[in-house]
Amino acid sequence: MVLVHGIVCDRRYLAPQLAHFATRHRTVAVDLRGHGESDAPEQDYTIEGFASDVAWLSQQLGLKRPVVVGHSLGGIVALALATARPELVSGVVALDSVLVPPADRAVLMGELFARLRTEEHALAVREYLSRLFGPDDDPQRCEWILAESTRVPRHVVLSAWENGFFGFDSAEVVAACRTPFMYVDAGPPNVDLEELRRLCPTLVLGRTVGAGHFHQLEVPDQVNAMIERFLVLAINDRRSSCRK
Repeated sequence: MVLVHGIVCDRRYLAPQLAHFATRHRTVAVDLRGHGESDAPEQDYTIEGFASDVAWLSQQLGLKRPVVVGHSLGGIVALALATARPELVSGVVALDSVLVPPADRAVLMGELFARLRTEEHALAVREYLSRLFGPDDDPQRCEWILAESTRVPRHVVLSAWENGFFGFDSAEVVAACRTPFMYVDAGPPNVDLEELRRLCPTLVLGRTVGAGHFHQLEVPDQVNAMIERFLVLAINDRRSSCRK
């Protein structure tokens, strides 16, 4: 398995999944370029670039058709990889990723990106993330997430976020995906679920209870149980393909 974090995050944000699945599967958690302990060169940061990095890393480590689990931005990266290099991926799990978002989301994101170019950069990130917490989320964990959000350099955040939202057609990759795909929704309006189902009729849909956007940290037992079941489906699908 390959675990891919979201924007302004790093591999620690999937620590509960790494600890759970590493006991039975070869599991790798990555720091995307510009995040965590990875280098942050002055360059353009795109979904396609992140997907290419994950593909390269998987090949370097000798990972054989892993299931790629991505939170938020990481789920979009996982889908992009599965669409561009389907021979490398057995399945995709997107955890509350912004896929085919409601039409009014563009206005909100445009306002955010404008603020990211000002001295209010750190405040804008914190305020945006604050909207994603659920009423039952652990206050200390929420504060930790907000404090850690400023660790990623501004040039990385702005480029990755803007290219990910306005420079990438998530509906196109969803429609083109032929890899087993599960979306785990946390409730906030990050996705048009009806449109997602239309674009991908074979979609496996799950929903967590009692947690906001960072549900993989808040309710890992729920998330891990859904991924466990999906692994069975993805493995069976791969075996069926091999027999054809």
